[in-house]
Amino acid sequence: MQLSTGSHCVINLKAHLIFVVAYRRKVISSTILERLKEIFADLCLRDQVRPLECSQEEDHVHLLISYPPTICFSNLVRKLKTISSLKICQEFFNQIRRMLWGKRFWTKSYCVI
Repeated sequence: MQLSTGSHCVINLKAHLIFVVAYRRKVISSTILERLKEIFADLCLRDQVRPLECSQEEDHVHLLISYPPTICFSNLVRKLKTISSLKICQEFFNQIRRMLWGKRFWTKSYCVI
């Protein structure tokens, strides 16, 4: 177990996030997953969050992260979903356009365990 330390605390906060594709469409290929991993890693590093693991089914993604207590969790999730949705819709438009419509890639909800 890897612990993070602050000036007056020892921390080990982890969260298992689940993001579901809009309309539960089966659009997440291995190529899209690799790009999502890159996007999530970049966004997490900006907020001092460590992505530990990322896996997928065809219609949802599991993301395990370790985060500091200073993070506003809802803002982190909003950022992860919004930016990844925009980038995936731009970069893989031809691949996903028949299965998704509008500018949304993810559902509005998310699960945190």
